[in-house]
Amino acid sequence: MTEDLYAERPLFGGAIASTFPVRFQDVSNIRQVPDHQEVFVDPSRDESLIVELLDLKHDVADNGSATWFLQDLASEQDAEGAMVIEQSGVVEAHGLCFRNMPAVVTTAVAQMGISKGRQGREAQNVIRVYLANLRLKEVGTDVLITAYEPILINPLSESASSVGAGLAAPAAESGRMPMAEVFKLAVSSFKVNDWGLFGNATG
Repeated sequence: MTEDLYAERPLFGGAIASTFPVRFQDVSNIRQVPDHQEVFVDPSRDESLIVELLDLKHDVADNGSATWFLQDLASEQDAEGAMVIEQSGVVEAHGLCFRNMPAVVTTAVAQMGISKGRQGREAQNVIRVYLANLRLKEVGTDVLITAYEPILINPLSESASSVGAGLAAPAAESGRMPMAEVFKLAVSSFKVNDWGLFGNATG
């Protein structure tokens, strides 16, 4: 039985909102992340959730766009053994409309080896990455919601000191919502309160 408390969280000054567990702390200011990102972390489980706003990639097709962004992420992180294990088709999000044009959403899940910060490959953790691409075409924006779930913590990783090395304990054992459910909740509850966030958008 999960005991995780969750709430609607304001993003980008409240222009956007999404619902996920309160155990995820906003570290955007602490970590000096770029303005187009908001980062939330549960340090006790080394899990994180990132919401990112990017210029729409017109050359990437809707079908498989989440997989494309996952592969781009793996390349950027110098990930090892990246393997896509699940991907969805294109779904229209009718609750997320601008000028009656619904956003289109695709999701994908991958497993890969990633090292934290500047630690090298010898300190890579095996993680599962959940990624959703919400395409707000009318305002020229690709929204990425990315969730990171550790599967195996390397003893050489800085994560080992806070959560311990070896296989990560299942979330349900400590009454926590599994990361797959956290991700689904964050994506399904995502909403735009102020379309003015996207520059010249009005309406």
